[in-house]
Amino acid sequence: MTEESRIALLIDADNCPAAKIEVILDELAKYGVTNVRRAYGNWKSSGLKGWEEVLHEYAIQPIQQFAYTKGKNATDSAMIIDAMDLLYTQKLDAFCIASSDSDFTPLVMRIRANGLKVYGFGEKKTPMPFVNACSRFLYLETLGVAAPAEEDPAAAVQKKSAKELKGDARLVTLLRNAVDACLDEDGWAALSAVGSHISNQTSFDQRNYGYKKLSDLIEATGLFEAQRRNTHLYLRDKRTVKKAPA
Repeated sequence: MTEESRIALLIDADNCPAAKIEVILDELAKYGVTNVRRAYGNWKSSGLKGWEEVLHEYAIQPIQQFAYTKGKNATDSAMIIDAMDLLYTQKLDAFCIASSDSDFTPLVMRIRANGLKVYGFGEKKTPMPFVNACSRFLYLETLGVAAPAEEDPAAAVQKKSAKELKGDARLVTLLRNAVDACLDEDGWAALSAVGSHISNQTSFDQRNYGYKKLSDLIEATGLFEAQRRNTHLYLRDKRTVKKAPA
């Protein structure tokens, strides 16, 4: 029996809504067991009442952190120190950082340098350096049914159109390079191989574009031809297909 991956979940309670904890844990369950669950913040603050109500229900350990210096984020510092301690004292396979704060970018890069995966969860305001540093990053607005009160619920999960997808130069380059890297002798790339290649290369999740499956996102771009062989889907760039003579 294959041993399940061990994950440490570190939550910046100041920058992560308590209403999303269930979907965060549900997502992490796809990758392994969340053995360590800690939420950081000043628990004397009224702003963390929402978190206090779910700590016991989801077996999350609250870590008290006072704001010793005005204007400095003591919570971030405490999380970083604990993360490094866990990295070297516990046998873990991955970390999860739940925050929308870019201060954790160097920490994520350090953890990944040790060969561990880092899953990130944050709101759409999360700076791109932190998003790109993670092995996989998911916007909280795309998880679950509820959306933040100040946002339009429909907009939170709206699919990007083919025009929007084609206009995303980074996405187009990422997909085309992945397909090209995974081509077999017949000039087709298995979707499973393409997905693995992308995951190994950068932080990516099709749900951030409004699509449940990678195949749905790729189909929506209109950039690739698809061929199904039994239960497996294969792709090739439409630019490489030679036009038949008139």
